[in-house]
Amino acid sequence: MPIYKYRGMNAVGKQVKGDISADSLPQAKQKLRSQGIMLTALEEATAKTAASSGVSFGTPIKVEDLAIMTRQLATLLKARIQVVQALEALIEQTTAPRMKVILAEICQKVNEGSSLAKALADYPKVFNHIYVNMVDAGESSGTLDIVLIRLAEFTENQVRLRTRIQGALMYPVLMCVFGGIMMGIIFMFVMPKITSIFVSMKKELPLQTKFCIWFSNFLLNYWYLVIIGIIGLIFLLRTYLHTTRGKANWDKLALKLPVLKDLVIMMNVQRFCSTLETLLQSSVPILVALNIVRNLIGNVHMQAAVEEAKLSVGEGGSMTGPLKKSGLYPPMVTNMIGLGERSGEIGPMLKIIAENYENQVNAKLSGLTSILEPIMLVVMGIGVAFVVFAVLMPLMQMNSMH
Repeated sequence: MPIYKYRGMNAVGKQVKGDISADSLPQAKQKLRSQGIMLTALEEATAKTAASSGVSFGTPIKVEDLAIMTRQLATLLKARIQVVQALEALIEQTTAPRMKVILAEICQKVNEGSSLAKALADYPKVFNHIYVNMVDAGESSGTLDIVLIRLAEFTENQVRLRTRIQGALMYPVLMCVFGGIMMGIIFMFVMPKITSIFVSMKKELPLQTKFCIWFSNFLLNYWYLVIIGIIGLIFLLRTYLHTTRGKANWDKLALKLPVLKDLVIMMNVQRFCSTLETLLQSSVPILVALNIVRNLIGNVHMQAAVEEAKLSVGEGGSMTGPLKKSGLYPPMVTNMIGLGERSGEIGPMLKIIAENYENQVNAKLSGLTSILEPIMLVVMGIGVAFVVFAVLMPLMQMNSMH
């Protein structure tokens, strides 16, 4: 059932706008008139127009909303409700405007004879390869409700991990922003007032005081160059990291830095094992599953090892050898995967590894936060102390002269 956006006035003359589901434009008009709304604009909302029609309909769909929608759809299908009726119920329940529009279009396509997986594939920015392939496997095997439950659990786990990472990074980011603002205020508003006192002394100033005065004058006179320089540096860095060579060099560096190395390996191993387990348990063929998992690995060097594993499996071999040869997947991981391949229980083994590494990632993030907090405080303390001594030393010299 299509979704229509409308604007108009209600019975008391107040401007109103919103969306309504109806089979056709005349039916939408009739529904709104029965509600006492005098229309000024009415048009069908599509995913394409929704993406470019303002704040409410153009906002990206959150992963949290996708997880909730998946869980609700799985529950409805488990209750033996047909796919079309389940989608219509979701359209009424969802509060995300763009999700409502996309679900309406998907419902219409399914109602016209399309499979659910094929309808979802038309919206790759919302439903990725994992989602589409798992739904396709669920439809083929007649276990769509079970697959959707697994997919909801997988999506919810990814949301939880992302939330923990954002939480771990929040403190140092806020400290950097606060510290930068504080130092900017000192150099642009406090230092200029003190500089005149130092100049009137007509004495040789300490080196750190000279630096602070120079830096203060530079910010006051060339602040726009600082802003342009920062923006330009960020742009150049992002451009470089988007090149094949830049990405490879950055990922290589990440695997050498002491603290970051363990976190990168843990997160990618957890993603590899949890995604592969979910796909295999949903009856997705192993070569297709490995191809999907490879594209989800964030580090190109660990990604190359998965590609080698896929080629090995395609030739009738084992995925364990290439993963072990790369030296990037811990021995415990490769040994358990090898044991799972030999016993035919690779799914449960992958699940055990994924759960273990999820716990390790959580512990590592908690430890990283506890380490970063004192480091950030010390760095900010050193910066403030440098400025304070740069101001106090000339004043102490002036007092000693008296």
